[in-house]
Amino acid sequence: MLKITKKVEYALISLKFIWEEKSRNELTTARELCSRFNIPFDTTSKVMQAMNNAGILVSEKGTKGGYALAKNLTEISYLDLAHIVDPKGNDEEFCQSHKGLCDLYSNCNIIKPIDKLNATLNTYLKNLTIDQLFTMAFSEQGPKNNEGQFHV
Repeated sequence: MLKITKKVEYALISLKFIWEEKSRNELTTARELCSRFNIPFDTTSKVMQAMNNAGILVSEKGTKGGYALAKNLTEISYLDLAHIVDPKGNDEEFCQSHKGLCDLYSNCNIIKPIDKLNATLNTYLKNLTIDQLFTMAFSEQGPKNNEGQFHV
């Protein structure tokens, strides 16, 4: 089920900043992002390391080091990014919690419709690229059938 955790939020902030504000050879540090957007360093640093390990970012060590995009944002789906930066925060089981099944599960009358909604959302998020997410939010024109559009 769609859950935008802080780690996913920081990953999106980082990717959007690098995508819009940095040239191909220009590096970004976690400190620069944290200072610019007032986000916590430790979590942001871990998120950027996870994206680096997954090949989304490339890193350069040293005093002049930092991160740059390694992949085109058209190659990264929202759902893949969410699983990379916060695998525990994006359970696909809507009836599950850290304690097990929901207390209402045995008498619940919405399991099938919610399961269908969950599957539909996950399919959409698996096909939604980060590039599409960033561009459709600011686009005056989108798909003619309004599919996938949202307005900020």
